[in-house]
Amino acid sequence: MPLFIIERNFAERLDLTDDDVIAVSKINGEVGVNWVFSFLSADKRKTYCLYEAKDPEAIREAARRANVPADKIVEVSQAFGTAIGALPTLAQAAA
Repeated sequence: MPLFIIERNFAERLDLTDDDVIAVSKINGEVGVNWVFSFLSADKRKTYCLYEAKDPEAIREAARRANVPADKIVEVSQAFGTAIGALPTLAQAAA
């Protein structure tokens, strides 16, 4: 399945609850997109997310339903680098 990087700009700081994450995950499943991982900017106003999806339109639909921005969507061919294997550890450290 194709991979996409999504840049999201938030007007206010982003503070997601567990319930928010569950709701977005449900919408993603309904639309057929799969969240892989995300990075949050230091000011908590921008995220960069890696998703699997059949096309950018599916990502836009999921974003619309979840009421979150999808300001830029870029298809990528692959992810590589030494940090890729450490991502779950990085995400747990940031929590």
